[in-house]
Parts: sequence; C-alpha cells; structure tokens
Amino acid sequence: MTATITRNVKAEAGDDVRRRMTWRVRLRHDKSLIIMTLPALALIIAFNYLPMFGTVTAFQYYDYISGFFASPWAGLDNFRQLFRDANFWHALENTLLLSFVQLALYFPVPIALAIMLNSVLSSKVRSFFQAVVYLPHFFSWVLVITLFQEMLGGAGVLNHFLRINDLGTWDVMTNPDTFKYLVTAQAVWKEAGWGIIVFLAAIAGINPSLYEAAAADGAGRWRRMWHITLPGMRGVIVLMLVLRLGNALSVGFEQFLIQRNAVGAGVSEVLDTYSYYYGVVGNNYGVGAAAGLFKGVVSLILILAANKVAHALGEDGLYRRSK
Repeated sequence: MTATITRNVKAEAGDDVRRRMTWRVRLRHDKSLIIMTLPALALIIAFNYLPMFGTVTAFQYYDYISGFFASPWAGLDNFRQLFRDANFWHALENTLLLSFVQLALYFPVPIALAIMLNSVLSSKVRSFFQAVVYLPHFFSWVLVITLFQEMLGGAGVLNHFLRINDLGTWDVMTNPDTFKYLVTAQAVWKEAGWGIIVFLAAIAGINPSLYEAAAADGAGRWRRMWHITLPGMRGVIVLMLVLRLGNALSVGFEQFLIQRNAVGAGVSEVLDTYSYYYGVVGNNYGVGAAAGLFKGVVSLILILAANKVAHALGEDGLYRRSK
C-alpha cells in the first residue's frame, strides 16, 4: 500500500514538472521519440489524411478526365440520389447486421484467448500457441477464403467426409443463410490471435501481488480471474470496444468482394462494396464518394457516442475527460 502511494505521488510530481515545461523544453526532451515517430506519421499523412481531399467529389458530378477543378459542382444532389436508392439502404442494413454479429461473436474471443494464454505456465507451450494463433493475421484474404473453401466448400474436406458416410452434403461457402456466421468465423480465425496482443499487455500491467493476496485468502483460479484479471483489463476492454464501435461500418471490403459471386449481392453487399460497384464500376464517382463520406460521418458519431458512454462508466475511453 505504501509503495503504491509513493508511486502515485511520484507520478503526480512528474506530471506537475512536465506541465511547467515550455513547449521548446518538451521538444528537446522528447526529440528522440519524435524522430522515431516521423516515418509512421508520414505514412498516416500520405495514406489517411491526403486522400481526405478526395471527399470533395461527393459534392461534384465528378469526371476523372476533367479532374477535381473542372468537374461541375453538384451540391447535395449526390446525397439525395444516394438516400433515394433502395440498394444503399439494403447495404447499410447488411453492414449493421454483420457488424452486430461480429461484435457479439468476435470481440470476446481475443479476451478469452489472452486470459487463457496468461494462465499457461510453460513458456514453451505459450510461445508455440502464440505463434500458431498469430500466423493467420499475415495471410491475405484470398488465402484465408481459399483455405475455408478447401475445408467447407462443395469439394472440401467436410463434404467429402459427409459423402463417404452417406450423410448428404452441406456447402457452407455458398449458403446465403449462414454467410454472416461464415465471414465472422473467417475474421475470428484470421485476426483473433493478433487482437490478443493488447489484452496480454493489459494483463501484464496488473500488480502480481493482487493475485498472491487473493490466493492467500483462498480464492481459486476462477475467482481470481473474475475479481482481478477482468477488472484489471476493464479500461483496455472499454477502449477496444469504443474503437470497434467507431469501426462498425467497416466490416471489410476484400473479404466480401471475393465471396460476393458465391452467395449473391443480397447478403454480401455492404457499404464498402456498394461504394466500389456503384461509384467505380458504375462510373458514378460522386454518389460513391457520398456513400463513403456518409460512412465516415456516422462512424465519427458512433465513436464519440461510445466514448461518452465510456466516460459515464468511469473509464478514460479514447482520451481523459477534462476536469
């Protein structure tokens, strides 16, 4: 207890000293860290901020031959056309449904994997398991869907087993009714292992003396997990949930584009594929850009609303509340 109080006092003293520093002193103090972040900052500016200038096409009758400056101004006509299109609302409905399914079925998996990995005592077993679950993250969506096709497709391992045992066939890869669960399973297999990194870091930040004290009081593994591990991860869980909600309308592009012909546009059309087919393929760039801008604005509203809820629950969320 005394050590904790001492650390808190030192941290508060350090914060006071840093607040009194001028920006020039801070710049010299953090010069090495700033230099290290410059390459990443350049990539973010090049691939995230500079393309934002392209949103002007949402307010133009954009012609790629004429360019930004010569294309006629459309005002809000592209948005009116977008909101009158039944296909857009269908794509939005699919996006929200798929996002909800992935949130319910995918989000808890990295948390459970992180807790399980943390409980493994053997460092060799832990390292092997980490390598196995991390590996799919580096696969492209083409390879992931190919592997699922080989396992669950019409000529895959599952149907081969069903045929030789006279149990019929079940082609999961072309079944529209189970498509939302299929894409969620693909996302879990590909990304869950990578997602546990953040949660493992959160667990590593929990004071080990809490576990020792709980074990001395007779708390078993489950009670320690429920009363120490999960509360210690709460801030990170809320943060990742806020980020996930802000990304709710981005359920994937390549994954759905590749499987669109197999299951049909009725269940696989999402906002990203709608923007591509209606904007790029259909040579209607203004409406496609309007759909993308609509998605960005709604995502911003969702992430700010989720952050407000995080503050109401007593968590920092994306940033600390101003006092």
